[in-house]
Amino acid sequence: MITPAQRHYARQMAARAAVEASTPRNGAEARVTAAASEYELQRARLGVDLRRLSEIQSIDRKIELKRELVPGYADWVLGVLGADTGAADDVLVQVMIWSFDIGDWDAALRLGGYVLRHHLDMPSRFESTAGTFMVDTAADAAAKARKIGEAFPLELLFSIEELTADEDMPDQARAKLLKEIGLLVAEQAEAMDPAADGPAGARKAGMASGLEYLRKALAKNSTVGVQKDIARLERELKKLAVPES
Repeated sequence: MITPAQRHYARQMAARAAVEASTPRNGAEARVTAAASEYELQRARLGVDLRRLSEIQSIDRKIELKRELVPGYADWVLGVLGADTGAADDVLVQVMIWSFDIGDWDAALRLGGYVLRHHLDMPSRFESTAGTFMVDTAADAAAKARKIGEAFPLELLFSIEELTADEDMPDQARAKLLKEIGLLVAEQAEAMDPAADGPAGARKAGMASGLEYLRKALAKNSTVGVQKDIARLERELKKLAVPES
């Protein structure tokens, strides 16, 4: 078991390594320090863990292993976040990726925000940028939950939309996110009791908001698959617009 002293040391070393990595050396060779050596040890450990994952074919088993691995890097990541230098850090980026993969959304958003704010690169094996990865992964997770009838946090999708708003990415990726937001917003609105709609028309407003997101998704990608949902919501909103006799 890792002791509190060991955890504190790991955080200190991570913070020092981040500061050293971001400090100009005026062309001189970088010094070999305890912090730099610790970073290399963390990278070596990461390499071993990535090889373990590459030997597993089952997606579910990969996710189980990632859940086991992530806590082991927690103190290093906290140290890097605390230093907030924006220096390149392969360990933090990989833990961000794993956090998205396993659905640890709080950690994913925190680390994803750091990666985007400091423009950190994804591993070379990834063809997509960090922003595209985040949008794709969150949208795919929401779609999977929707198809099997499980709840998914709408707030997360809104957070991802805001976090990646200025990121350049393929329209198909952005469309997937807009689609899932639109469907969830509309679903929550339609689940409201019409009798409890209130004077502000929350149910109607929610359906209209969902419809707007779906239209934006369709504008981004004509094959995103929202035409039937758009038509259905348009019909429902027309019915709500007809005054009761």
